[in-house]
Amino acid sequence: MNPLASSLGTAVPLPAPSPDADHHGPTRFSIIGAVSFVHVLNDMLQSVIVAIYPMLKDGFHLTLAQIGLITLTFQLTASLLQPMVGMITDEHPLPFSLPVGMCFSLGGVLLLAVAPTYAMVLLSVALIGCGSSVFHPESSRVARMASGGRYSLAQSLFQIGGNVGQALGPALAAAIVLTYGRRQVRWFGVFALVGIGVLLLVSRWYRAHVDERTRKRRTSEKPAYPAPVVRRTVGILFALMFSKFFYLASISTYYTFFLITRFGVTAKAADNLLAIFLLAVAAGTLIGGTLGDRIGRRQVIWFSILGCAPFTLALPYVSLGWTVGLSLVIGVILSSAFPAIIVYAQDMLTHRIGMVSGLFYGFSFGLGGLGAAVLGVIADHFGIVFVYQMCAFLPLLGLLALLLPDVRPPEQKSAPATQGA
Repeated sequence: MNPLASSLGTAVPLPAPSPDADHHGPTRFSIIGAVSFVHVLNDMLQSVIVAIYPMLKDGFHLTLAQIGLITLTFQLTASLLQPMVGMITDEHPLPFSLPVGMCFSLGGVLLLAVAPTYAMVLLSVALIGCGSSVFHPESSRVARMASGGRYSLAQSLFQIGGNVGQALGPALAAAIVLTYGRRQVRWFGVFALVGIGVLLLVSRWYRAHVDERTRKRRTSEKPAYPAPVVRRTVGILFALMFSKFFYLASISTYYTFFLITRFGVTAKAADNLLAIFLLAVAAGTLIGGTLGDRIGRRQVIWFSILGCAPFTLALPYVSLGWTVGLSLVIGVILSSAFPAIIVYAQDMLTHRIGMVSGLFYGFSFGLGGLGAAVLGVIADHFGIVFVYQMCAFLPLLGLLALLLPDVRPPEQKSAPATQGA
């Protein structure tokens, strides 16, 4: 057995895997930009669901439990299907699955606008979830193929699109749907149509490179690292993601309530401060991707999770000005981890890019929903301030990053040492 299986914590780089299915050469920013742009549209459509909850509750006379079931339906289809889609496309590349997936989202949006019953509402959000489950693993694969070896940068640019879409969706829903009625949701179908058009162009580029990808993959079907190393490493990455997404759920879902309860700010002011935090998250995503290619994914993961602990521990006890400042620092540092985590896992399992992408994106979706639900129950019983006092300790799980092996990307085998991990 490879000694690495029993020495997971070593900082010595693991042997580089053989060349994988990635397309090497110049970084194709046009392709990365295209999938990032559609990521804006995709996550915008998703965020509209949450934005119209009050309208759905009044229109269908729903209980809060029924509202929760809408979230659960979307999260299950968007989370659980992603790894399965990735596994299928790892074995059988489907370049045009991207526009087909967006067609599911289009159908879901149009149905949501006219759904006559609660059951049809559930079906509509399930369709949007199915579209998301195809989009995320396949677009992540395309971003890696177009990266030209700058994997973390490509993933961060791709993820920034999602950050922007999540911020734009509620604002557009408030301006259009909440003002003129639920039927106006149909206008969001225009964004889905634009996404389908862009993804058709991306799929043509994908198809042009799929033969090369398949040929290279056949030369490296054996796993690059021993199974015990992979299992323990993935377990550590999941623990780190739990820390990251549970804490982000405490802010993205309850930050406005925390500011209103603790400092008495207005709802509008709290919403504006939340928007500023979301911009910090987008900035941190880009910074993390850039640093991951320069100094190594392991170092970025370690600093991103553990490095924000001093700020999270102080946040519940400081004044409003310091709260805003600390939350911005936390947003930048903590959000820089996800591109590094995704690419780190892809570097370890280069023969399963789709499965890895679907698994980690799906896990992040599920953690966000679960975190919001669990923290909501805690807040009801112990107060919103207690939630932040408790979540402040989550970044200490970043110590687990010290146990990660120093996985290197495929080309590192022949690349100069000065290029970093």
